Amino acid sequence: MPKQEKIDAIRHSLSHIMAMAVLKKFPDTKLGIGPTIDNGFYYDFLLPDKLSDTDLPRLEKQMKKIIQQKTAFTKTVMDKKQALDKVKDEDFKVELINDLPAAEEISFYESGDFSDLCAGPHVKDTSEINPHAFKLTHVAGAYWRGDEKNPMLTRIYGVAFENKEELEAHLEMLEQAKLRDHRKIGKELDLFTFSDVVGKGLPLWTAKGATIRRELENFIVDEEIKRGYQHVYTPDIAKIDLYKKSGHYPYYKDSMYAPIKIDDEEFMLRPMSCPHHFELYSSKPKSYRDLPMRIAELAKLYRYEQSGELSGLMRVRSFCLADAHIICADVEQAKQEVAGALDLIEYISDTFGLKFGQDFSYRLSLGNRQDDKKYYKDDKAWDQAEDVLRQVLKNMKRDFVEAPDEASFYGPKIDIQMKNVMGKEDTAFTVQYDFVMPERFNLIYTDKNNKEKKAIVIHRSSVGALERVIAFLIEHYSGNMPLWLSPTQVKIITVGEGHIKFSKKLAEEFQTQSIRVEVDDSAETVGNKIRKSAKEKMPYTLVIGDKEMGSDQLAVRVRGKQDLLNIDKKEFISKIKTNIQNRELELL
Repeated sequence: MPKQEKIDAIRHSLSHIMAMAVLKKFPDTKLGIGPTIDNGFYYDFLLPDKLSDTDLPRLEKQMKKIIQQKTAFTKTVMDKKQALDKVKDEDFKVELINDLPAAEEISFYESGDFSDLCAGPHVKDTSEINPHAFKLTHVAGAYWRGDEKNPMLTRIYGVAFENKEELEAHLEMLEQAKLRDHRKIGKELDLFTFSDVVGKGLPLWTAKGATIRRELENFIVDEEIKRGYQHVYTPDIAKIDLYKKSGHYPYYKDSMYAPIKIDDEEFMLRPMSCPHHFELYSSKPKSYRDLPMRIAELAKLYRYEQSGELSGLMRVRSFCLADAHIICADVEQAKQEVAGALDLIEYISDTFGLKFGQDFSYRLSLGNRQDDKKYYKDDKAWDQAEDVLRQVLKNMKRDFVEAPDEASFYGPKIDIQMKNVMGKEDTAFTVQYDFVMPERFNLIYTDKNNKEKKAIVIHRSSVGALERVIAFLIEHYSGNMPLWLSPTQVKIITVGEGHIKFSKKLAEEFQTQSIRVEVDDSAETVGNKIRKSAKEKMPYTLVIGDKEMGSDQLAVRVRGKQDLLNIDKKEFISKIKTNIQNRELELL
């Protein structure tokens, strides 16, 4: 058996063993589901009593007893009627079985006196499981089948590997990831906050966090304008008719906010900006000379995420997308624009210090010709669009994987897959080929012969949602942002009251050179102020006493370095200005 299949079978079997251990503690437990996930497994339970992380060591101990008994896993198959009779007292299992086709054979796995509805696979018996290579990690709440209208269940997570060494390496990575969690660092550095009065998933940016965001916005807009994008502004709200016209409403209405009735018309907070951009394109006639037309916007969007799925800045209900829609005349132009969008993405990633193949990769997400409920029905258009994206990636000599059934309803896409601090891969942003919206919005232009033709649309984001990319960068840099992104770039510390006036005048010199600076003239000891500056992950810290007031030489504490940097003031200003302008990753 291949290694991945073997470890998946181990993880799946451990989810059943965990359910057995939970039933020993709480015999009246109702079982949900227990799938494998990246690096581990979980199981959802409706428990008669509360369970917390402090209970997990006892559950682990019980699981190890079950493993030591060489418990076998035996598969049994039955029809739907028999299966329903078998689980008649298990409401969640009854619901799952009722959702299956009538003719489908249904399998259960028996292990000891425990039986569970399951498709497998599992180990032959528990002697294949290393009892020292798994660990239960935490308890969380989860709505049954991810729906807030359903009961809240208790979800227990675990991780599992083939051997103890792999487990310990993973647990060490988890500990490091906790230290780099953007929610923890964001609070420590006073970058953003949330308020239950404002609403869940609606971040509030402090002045410091807003500085990071503003620097990113300026970087993105300036770079896109250099590359021929036309930056626009469109409303955060629109009539529901717009999303019905685009087709988004039936596909995405569950993740949209409820309609707002105004003057007998229904409006919605926008979940995407593409229909707005198409209406802007159609506001006046276009010829082939106007194409490609690159319409870009830092667009505020609103999507309803279930409260259990909200996670700091990674999953929010209000976010700003660096969005763009490129209207192309033909397939060749579309190829060039897809390649150009990927070149922009790689340039921005390189500026952040992210490398292709190491920090991010490409996934070609394809449609399913048989699923015309999920995907627009036009086999020829799908084949052509997928081939365009495939050819662009091949021409760029970039490795990529193909993922069936992962496309958008209106066309295939190239997903940029980023690895987070835990090594988990997430879709950060996409480049999409769209042959549906030109039809729905009648996106036309006149060709050289003055004949009307349908355009092609490329959807793309250069950096994804600003909220998510900032969360990613906080974790990637562990809060030690590059100088150009640091909210404060220089901290000036005064030794005593007699040094305050000089320090403020020095700060004004930095400010006139567009260097962000703060003066700490508090009555605390110098040692405490230096430690506070280090905790704030300040790039450069200057201590001003009598000696510094009588000289143009600065003794600079550089973040992460032990030795002081002795440098002339003018040279220091010149060097950090160059560092900021070039968006360098390293300090002096």
